[in-house]
Amino acid sequence: MAGRFEALSNLEWSLFEDIFPKPPEKRERVMPHSSFRYVLNTLVYILITRCCWSDVPKGEIWASKSSAHRWLKGWQLDGTLEALQAQILGIGQDKGLIKWSYGAMDGSFFPWKGGW
Repeated sequence: MAGRFEALSNLEWSLFEDIFPKPPEKRERVMPHSSFRYVLNTLVYILITRCCWSDVPKGEIWASKSSAHRWLKGWQLDGTLEALQAQILGIGQDKGLIKWSYGAMDGSFFPWKGGW
């Protein structure tokens, strides 16, 4: 079931803003740089609502789908996503929300092609 997401609050954003690299310098005659907060809003929206890239909301607090996708790929390569994950897991562990002794595995996409 898809969830609902409005946007990151100021408190939520303050937990993550120091992880992101410095924004690139503005170049002439190029589209303005999307705020990392707006990019993260868009990515979290996609994760929570399970919407397609083409269905991301438009407005002041959202990045365009192309901008969000471009930054997602860049953050994957430069380790920013890994740092975000570590930050989220650290917060969850500090608050006692993660039980490391339990685990789960989803076998619905198991590539086995054998029959019974």
